[in-house]
Amino acid sequence: MHFLFGMFVGIRGLRMIMWTILLVLAILHRASSHGIQPLSRIAIHKATLALDNLAYVKASPTVLGLNGQNTEWVTVEYSSPNPSMDDWIGVFSPANFSASTCPAENPRVYPPLLCSAPIKFQYANYTSPDYKVNGKGSLKLQLINQRSDFSFALFSNGFLNPKLVAVSNTVSFANPNAPVYPCLAQGKQWDEMTVTWTSGYGIDEAEPFVQWGPKGGHQQHSPAVTLTFDRSSVCGAPARTIGWRDPGFIHTSFLKELWLNRVYTYKLGHRLFSTYVWSQEYQFRASPFPGQNSLQRVVIFGDMGKDEADGSNEYNNFQRGSLNATKQLIKDLKNIDIVFHIGDICYANGYISQWDQFTAQIEPIASAVPYMLASGNHERDWPGTGSFYENNDSGGECGVLAETMFFVPAENRAKYWYSTDYGMFRFCIADSEHDWREGTEQYKFIEHCLASVDRQKQPWLVFLAHRVLGYSSDLSYAVEGSFGEPMAKENLQKLWQKYKVDIAIYGHAHNYERTCPIYENQCTDNEKRYYKGTLKGTIHVAGGAGASLSPFTTLKTKWSLFRDYDYGFIKLTAFDHSNLLFEYKKSSDGKVYDSFRISRDYRDILACTVDSCPLTTLAS
Repeated sequence: MHFLFGMFVGIRGLRMIMWTILLVLAILHRASSHGIQPLSRIAIHKATLALDNLAYVKASPTVLGLNGQNTEWVTVEYSSPNPSMDDWIGVFSPANFSASTCPAENPRVYPPLLCSAPIKFQYANYTSPDYKVNGKGSLKLQLINQRSDFSFALFSNGFLNPKLVAVSNTVSFANPNAPVYPCLAQGKQWDEMTVTWTSGYGIDEAEPFVQWGPKGGHQQHSPAVTLTFDRSSVCGAPARTIGWRDPGFIHTSFLKELWLNRVYTYKLGHRLFSTYVWSQEYQFRASPFPGQNSLQRVVIFGDMGKDEADGSNEYNNFQRGSLNATKQLIKDLKNIDIVFHIGDICYANGYISQWDQFTAQIEPIASAVPYMLASGNHERDWPGTGSFYENNDSGGECGVLAETMFFVPAENRAKYWYSTDYGMFRFCIADSEHDWREGTEQYKFIEHCLASVDRQKQPWLVFLAHRVLGYSSDLSYAVEGSFGEPMAKENLQKLWQKYKVDIAIYGHAHNYERTCPIYENQCTDNEKRYYKGTLKGTIHVAGGAGASLSPFTTLKTKWSLFRDYDYGFIKLTAFDHSNLLFEYKKSSDGKVYDSFRISRDYRDILACTVDSCPLTTLAS
């Protein structure tokens, strides 16, 4: 008996140890894969002067964008008399990154030598394998127009205690204030499109507007509203300190009374007294009216992030799928009508320069089709600011960047939940970083959004959120024992079931997973590829397009139909009011790796299923 008892305790203790290890690994994984911004590895405030007359950095050409380009490649050549494997090149903008630019937040504390993080960096030997031997190297680096000049600095002694060895000449764009990186978004009405862009012109200096009209037809001017923010608008470090960079001015124009499906051209403009500054010309197709029966194609993903085409900032492989996803979307753009990026947008994490980098990366997409956002933990979360999760994931941004730089048709962009219609689709976009529990303001919005759609005209009802408010086999969720955000299913699943939500799609879990139609942890349909007739339960999907991958639990759940440890995105194609195609495509090659079809008529949506109709009626 004592032997058996001891063996039982031993096995139980071993299980507890294993469980603890899994929990720690999950926590460490979430911290490492979701929370590391490469720029945060550089302790720029600890930098010391070690200028050497024999060292140099030279950058060319010195003037960029002479033909109106907003992206240019620069050659950086450098030399050091004491080269090492830890030497690195930092790109700074504005070019003057000395202590004289440090804000005097506390006059009693002498500011550090440097107080501005680089906007990107690369090892000195990245493309010069002999650098350690001869002390000479060169890099090809891509710069975008970011409203200021640039300089390049050679540092020794690694990232934790960097020593400034040499600084280059300055490089600048011909017009650093030019209007750049337009992003379309649906307005509050179906026949309205908004255009948001960034420039260096304040409203006292120049009048912002959009020149637009039907392709080949009469062009008109629509004025733009202008927003910006300063250090006091954001909530903490690094956004307020070494990550701060002047965001310029963000302009939004509202193009109204569009003719459905018509192609429009537009240009961004600024009037400076009697002269005009123009962007290049872009075009978009106006949205279909709610209920319109036509081919409609929607792309959805979360957690894409940004990456650098020149290979910089990526020594820890933070967002290696991002460029692949972007390239695949650009390649297939003629077959995409609208995009939803559901949280964890660029993982700037308080390094504000990265938002410009992201808007430049997605410009070919966002300038041509509506690019709609949801709020994620890396945009919003910060202690004491009203976010539902009291963590530091936003790097002090506390939602300010996303809310200002991207338009969404919310009643209040500080409460980042909204609905939008696209033809036969109704999308209800939740803000998972604000309280969504029953009785809250957001819960009431979600129910109204789901309840108010006319399913005869818009049969395809889709729920979107960043965090997994439904089901996920991601290791971190499995260790918690919740298989999704704790408290989420118990508060929201009755709404999904009652209002017959077809699909709920999430980010946050950096992998791909699809469930069966499910309600209260039970599959309501055993079919895997073709769903027809009565809608019995909501299909839940989670996935990320580019940021570092998350492992799955080894536990097998009956409701998990398809898992893929890779980057990808979702494409929904509505052929008509009765037929929908779901596809999961990998970011690496754009090919379909998982799919299913839904075929149903309006009467199928009206039919009662479990908890989707009143429990008692007059007939009973």
